[in-house]
Amino acid sequence: MAARRRLEPLGIEHGAGCGTSIANILQRNQAERDLTMRKASFLKLLVCLVLVSWRPPNVLAAGTATEWQSHAAIRGTAQSFMTAFVAEQHEGRSTVRLGQLDSRLRLTACRSALEAFLPPGGRVIGNTTVGVSCPDEGGWTIYVSARVDVFGPVLIARQPLPRGTPIGDSVLELVERNLANLPHGYYTDSQAVTDMLAKRTIAATTVITPHMLQAPKLVKRGQRVTLIAESGAMSIRSVGKALSDGKAGDTVSVRA
Repeated sequence: MAARRRLEPLGIEHGAGCGTSIANILQRNQAERDLTMRKASFLKLLVCLVLVSWRPPNVLAAGTATEWQSHAAIRGTAQSFMTAFVAEQHEGRSTVRLGQLDSRLRLTACRSALEAFLPPGGRVIGNTTVGVSCPDEGGWTIYVSARVDVFGPVLIARQPLPRGTPIGDSVLELVERNLANLPHGYYTDSQAVTDMLAKRTIAATTVITPHMLQAPKLVKRGQRVTLIAESGAMSIRSVGKALSDGKAGDTVSVRA
């Protein structure tokens, strides 16, 4: 009879080794999942940091708006300076109007108080400019356009004045006008024009200006005149004939 072989069940040692292998595999899988999760968390944090650090240009401009100098402060400094300056130079009513600054203008905010000034050769009335500067180290200077109107009394013709009319109080009137609109000059005192003559016809209510008047002729051509030469206490007189017409201040040739 053939020998029978008895199959023995797997031993406990072999079973223990299999359990250990499965546990190791599970631990490795868990470790890999933990590592994957940590990597995902790190990448998510990195993306968030990038998004926070980057902002569109318009967002950056809004976030740093306080670093730019206020246009209102520039205009306010120019307005206060020019108003005070004009008040010192002229009596009576005056107005100061500033031009607009370019909305695209960007100047670094000034830590010190802004300073205003009138540029060399700048006009006091009419169209002019006002300088505004930041005295900080590495500061800036900008020029703001301005319109200054000053009102004051001036002499005008009370009535039409034909050419050659003698000027006096009876034909003049003192009224208020905008001096900024009188670039050719004006008179405020009638004594300065008394006995002068209208060089051309002057319409009523016209502001009297120097180029409209001329001094009367004190000497006419052919008129006999007396010449007086003085030196200290000595005086010499001579009579002659004027060779041309002459007004006050003119030089006239005389024939003895």
